[in-house]
Amino acid sequence: MFLIKTKSMQTQNTSRSNSSPIIPSFPDRVAMVTRTTKETDVQVSLNLDGQGNCTAETGIPFLDHMLHQIASHGLIDLEIKATGDIEIDDHHTNEDVGITLGQALGKALGDRKGIVRFGHFLAPLDEALVQVALDFSGRPYLSYGLQIPTERVGTYDTQLVREFFVAIVNHSQMTLHIKQLDGINSHHIIEATFKAFARSMRMALEIDPRRAHSIPSSKGVLMA
Repeated sequence: MFLIKTKSMQTQNTSRSNSSPIIPSFPDRVAMVTRTTKETDVQVSLNLDGQGNCTAETGIPFLDHMLHQIASHGLIDLEIKATGDIEIDDHHTNEDVGITLGQALGKALGDRKGIVRFGHFLAPLDEALVQVALDFSGRPYLSYGLQIPTERVGTYDTQLVREFFVAIVNHSQMTLHIKQLDGINSHHIIEATFKAFARSMRMALEIDPRRAHSIPSSKGVLMA
């Protein structure tokens, strides 16, 4: 027995195949967080569905430069203002910016319903090549594989790169793997890392239209 398609059936099938999935509207994914201690005062505002706009005033020029990479390549609107005891060193301010940014990410995500959840990116910057993979799993974990050859970039202590990511991982509850595949210039290695991190987040934070109303986990929850 053969089925002969009528013109109406063909038109119906064509229109169905050409239609795009409808992504339901979501509440604005924004957050504002303030963290004040005896060492620092940090304010973070972000919009996960932004255009990459950034204002960063932390008192640490190189950190400001890296925060601009997160916003620009992650398409996150970001405003960060921080004052701290940088007359001692940059450690407290660097760490507390990471903590507050991680808290803001977690707050903006809510129950993480509808997100793709996983993200990965391989970023080259001249001779440097850095791979990042992450999962907004609700389980904080950092695997850090950078080998930065110098102790400082400008005035920035390169040990603080790891401290920044420890802070953001713990307070956004993400799993983050950073692997350096190549690189000899400290600035290039660090900047490639932040760019790869931003693009990985951009992928993970996108809304998945096929399960926009559900949490992307077989156990039904992505919170610790």
